[in-house]
Amino acid sequence: MRQFGELEAAIMDVMWASERPVPVREVVEALHPTRAPAYTTIQTVMDILHRKGWLAREKAGRAYEYWPLASREEYSARLIDDVLAAAPDRTAVLARFFSEMDPDEAAQLRQVLGKAKRKPRTS
Repeated sequence: MRQFGELEAAIMDVMWASERPVPVREVVEALHPTRAPAYTTIQTVMDILHRKGWLAREKAGRAYEYWPLASREEYSARLIDDVLAAAPDRTAVLARFFSEMDPDEAAQLRQVLGKAKRKPRTS
């Protein structure tokens, strides 16, 4: 999986911040203070995100309303999974990553790991 491009990421930020399905027009308006992309550009990118499986959509009148199919955390986890899958030594990569955590994050991670059910590794 490849990381989102700049516009894809900006659109997904709007989608993740919303608590309801959003039409393209609202995404354009939400992005307007920082960017001025054309409506059709946003519509095209949202259609691409839909085809890639990141957004769902439903017809609402003449327009579509979109909502995310995965959370920001799920997206980040998929990126990390890809990095680990490409690493020759997953343990070394994880050890390096964890060594950079602040103590509070490390304590939270230990709690989560203590509660996690062990899953078989798939290669």
